[in-house]
Amino acid sequence: MRLGNTAHVRVATQIAFAALIAVGALQPPVAQSANAGINTQDAQAHELWRRAMSDNLPATEGCAQAAYPSLVWERVACTVVAPPVIPVTRASTSVAGVPNTVGNRHDWVLGARGLLTQAIGVFLNVKNVKSEKDVGVASFGGGGLHGANEYSLQLNSNQNDTTSVCAGHSGCTVWQQYLYTTDTPKKGNAAVFIQYWLLNWGKTACPKGFFNANGSCVMNSAGAIAPNMKITQLGSLQLEAKATPGGNDGVLFSNGSKIYSVTTKDSVLKIGTVWTQAEFNVVGNGGGSKAVFNTGASLDVVIKIADGSTLAPGCLRNAGSTGETNNFFLGGCITAGGANPAMEFFEGN
Repeated sequence: MRLGNTAHVRVATQIAFAALIAVGALQPPVAQSANAGINTQDAQAHELWRRAMSDNLPATEGCAQAAYPSLVWERVACTVVAPPVIPVTRASTSVAGVPNTVGNRHDWVLGARGLLTQAIGVFLNVKNVKSEKDVGVASFGGGGLHGANEYSLQLNSNQNDTTSVCAGHSGCTVWQQYLYTTDTPKKGNAAVFIQYWLLNWGKTACPKGFFNANGSCVMNSAGAIAPNMKITQLGSLQLEAKATPGGNDGVLFSNGSKIYSVTTKDSVLKIGTVWTQAEFNVVGNGGGSKAVFNTGASLDVVIKIADGSTLAPGCLRNAGSTGETNNFFLGGCITAGGANPAMEFFEGN
């Protein structure tokens, strides 16, 4: 869906913002800001601002953006991210045991205790990240957008459950990916969007708007245009996924001082009725490619969720759904319960 000219929609008030501060927002399980280069007090203010904006995502389909400290979503025109631009690939076989490879099922995935309505991915303790380049992987045909500072942030759902959208197609399951990809749909801009999959759809024609991909069907949502962020700024980036059965889904990307969003209907896949797992990481930019970081780089991956539970989520090993990878080794995983359940794991090289 392509939006028209900019319009302004008020989404919150200072009273609501103060209430958010009083009750608390989703916070990382470790006491470190995801906003590199700003002091703790400012980092907390930025985090509260992001949560206020997330809680007041525009109610109608389209793209929007906001700049700190404004509490007003600014409607902006969406961009088309349509096939043949298909920047992500489904996992094939696990690469567990392959040195310096995370992804393609070799990953930690958060297993929720209830249905997920929100998941937020952040990177903490980002150390010595100086460079990154995307390279092709032979087993995926060398696909992807290769070169320096080419990567994707992916927050992916489980892929083994079905909804009524698959009706009449035995073996069909749904898979939803919330994405930030550099140089998409053209060089110089990044895109924030949702990619929808009807896996194992079969030989019959795909639904309207979907394209056939080797027996599965794929479609991209409209995309919000965002800046290409240098990999050295990874610690300031956040990607958020939202789903509401019978309501709206949303993807939000923040680079610290600005936030970009796309609102869509949950009825596309009805993912909100079966969303129980979340996979988040920085990986190659499509086509099963690999994000290669400089030697000595390391970080903690954190996923914070809302699933209607206060129980700690599970750490599901080798349960990832994306085919893209990075060149880190996979460390241990920990989880925490309470008002804001979360999972955290280390990766580095």
